[in-house]
Amino acid sequence: MPHEMVRVVYTKYDGSAHRDYPARRFDEDDLGVWVGVTHGTPSVYHGRQSVEQIPFVLLIPHHAWWTGMFNPPPRTSEVYCDITTPARWEGDTVHIIDLDLDVVRRRETGLVELRDEDEFDEHRVEFGYPDDLVAEARAAAGRLMAALGDGTEPFASQYHKYLQQVVQ
Repeated sequence: MPHEMVRVVYTKYDGSAHRDYPARRFDEDDLGVWVGVTHGTPSVYHGRQSVEQIPFVLLIPHHAWWTGMFNPPPRTSEVYCDITTPARWEGDTVHIIDLDLDVVRRRETGLVELRDEDEFDEHRVEFGYPDDLVAEARAAAGRLMAALGDGTEPFASQYHKYLQQVVQ
């Protein structure tokens, strides 16, 4: 039986630290594992100690090239998807490689944006992203651009039941 708490570890493709934090496991369904992070959770961000100021829910898909972060107000991004390699679980720790591209849906306007293409292009050269990884990352970003725009689940309402559990 999985433990209630998991450790979420994001690195960059070169192995450098990106994000690292504990999260509470809420559920696992056909989409993936749903976890939540509350306000005040100690974390590491870009290798530096930090504390989460705004709670969030993270969906870690079983086999997809992304993770989805679902945010309450006052965060301006309602949904923030990192393009990543598929998650790799070791016990209750999940390892995810962040590939720089992000797909974001803004809370107030519903605008869906593809972000950090410049960083992706820089790291593609600097870290030597293989062609198949570049293709998978770009394809995932394209699918997310459509899904966040058209109300496809889990980006419409499915996440709300989990978000209520981290907002205090």
